[in-house]
Amino acid sequence: MEFSSRTHNLKPEGAYHMLALAGQLEAQGREIIHLEIGQPDFPTFEHIVEAGVRAIQDGYTRYTPAAGMPLLRQTIAQDASKRYNLEITPEQVVVGPGAKPALFFPTLALVNPGEAVIYPDPGFPTYPAMIEVAGGVAAPLPLLEEHRFWVEAIALEEQVRALERSGHKVRMLILNSPSNPTGSVIPKDVLQDIAQLATDYDFWVLSDEIYSRLTYETSAPSIVTLPGMQSRTIICDGFSKTYAMTGWRLGFGIMPPNLAEKVELLLTHAVGCTASFTQVAGVEALRGAQDQVHRCVEEYRRRRDRLIAGLNAIPGVRCLSPEGAFYAFPNIASFGRSSEWMAQYLLETCGVALLPGTAFGAHGEGYLRLCFANSMENLEKAVERIDQALRKLSAA
Repeated sequence: MEFSSRTHNLKPEGAYHMLALAGQLEAQGREIIHLEIGQPDFPTFEHIVEAGVRAIQDGYTRYTPAAGMPLLRQTIAQDASKRYNLEITPEQVVVGPGAKPALFFPTLALVNPGEAVIYPDPGFPTYPAMIEVAGGVAAPLPLLEEHRFWVEAIALEEQVRALERSGHKVRMLILNSPSNPTGSVIPKDVLQDIAQLATDYDFWVLSDEIYSRLTYETSAPSIVTLPGMQSRTIICDGFSKTYAMTGWRLGFGIMPPNLAEKVELLLTHAVGCTASFTQVAGVEALRGAQDQVHRCVEEYRRRRDRLIAGLNAIPGVRCLSPEGAFYAFPNIASFGRSSEWMAQYLLETCGVALLPGTAFGAHGEGYLRLCFANSMENLEKAVERIDQALRKLSAA
């Protein structure tokens, strides 16, 4: 069967592949600790659930405007205005079923065939997929452990110049801070250098900020707050990670109004609209008390500290402490095996499901990703099992 070229390089997300393999072992009676899927282990907060249930009972089960219900767009704009200390209007907000439309559709609206989009590697696997579907040139920018996995301005400018010398105009840069999979947070001075490059070379910035409320020692600054950047920045955000609403499918983008109009058209023809009762629950999430968010962040911090200490105590493993999100990204290169081999070995040997760093790009080789949105008991058990399995490997 012949398929279009835009599907040739599409691959499944590694997390779902590993989840399926772990499920097969569980079906055989094995106990598996799941550290592969990146979602909160907390239930959706009760007041949000109640708002969603009431919305269904009150008849919020019909179509809404493609860009989202006016009340939710207004609420998002008010919340963002306060967070970024900017004037953001509802016309800049586009609501979607999850955050991925706020990644995919601005890319489709802006990137012409042959134009380049620079994205972080290791990074979220949807980035290269959406660039290629748009017909763009997917240009991975290596993120290095010795630079705390930040996007480096010097390396970025070198890549922009190289792409333009080869005839590919750089149309967009994708940032993700806090990062999946590394947990790194890009500091403001680095963002300032990146913003200057965006102005000098005239490209857009798509800032994936889905984990921006899940930070520890420091907050995650946004490039949109820097001078001149509001007119060339798209913010991608959502409710899944902060409010434990992964299955509700509710996200949004913030962008210049003329771009929002184009993205709304793409939403109209692709998905129609987002579920109305889900949007009502989103209003409650933003307007309601935020105490439970803070409690979850504190619990993630406790788990992070225990997990990172445990990983760094394993001979041959080193791991930076993530500043945000809920992922650890340990370096296991000293064992001389590929990341994919190591992930498979740990799953089969000790029943810990985690992801190879290469699930996030070629520059993830030598690393594993563990999600610490799991109980402290399971995390401690996982570290003990990994320690035993790696000691056994070293002794072989």
